[in-house]
Amino acid sequence: MESAAPAHIEAAAPAHCRAIAEVHVLSWQQAYAGLFSAEHLAGLSVDRREAVWREALVNGTPQLLVALVEGRVVGFIAFGPSRDEGAAPDCAEVWALYLAPACWSQGTGRALWLAALQRIRAQACSSVSLWVLAGNARARRFYEAAGFAPDAGSMRELTIGSARVGELRYVLALTLAPPNAFQG
Repeated sequence: MESAAPAHIEAAAPAHCRAIAEVHVLSWQQAYAGLFSAEHLAGLSVDRREAVWREALVNGTPQLLVALVEGRVVGFIAFGPSRDEGAAPDCAEVWALYLAPACWSQGTGRALWLAALQRIRAQACSSVSLWVLAGNARARRFYEAAGFAPDAGSMRELTIGSARVGELRYVLALTLAPPNAFQG
């Protein structure tokens, strides 16, 4: 699917959960090929991801926005309070941001981020953090273009499936964020 039409961003509804899960799995399979085994990626479950996103909607945390193109979910962003130990109460976190691979580098991720940022700013948050796989160069470039910077010394190791991977925390101070077109 090509994303020639601009995406419409709205709050996720229960009817979106299956499509969110499908985007989540497909994006993992494309973005993390080479980071995780083909067997692990092939075994990702849309049903399990759908259950996670349904529960999030019921609980209200994280907040969940979807990008729709011609009525179809092509991406989503999940955000809420920071889950990091010791994080200030006014620190938000991007929990997840995924797009259908056909929509990569077309502005849809940027639109999702800007919509989430508007809501985060409305909640008087002073900063936003997120965790990104160190080997995910595409995502790291995206977050750096949005004004995020790696948090020195934040690298942690995770085991996902049979793979050992590094994850970095990125941080954006909203009170100090330079105004530019990407941050809105």
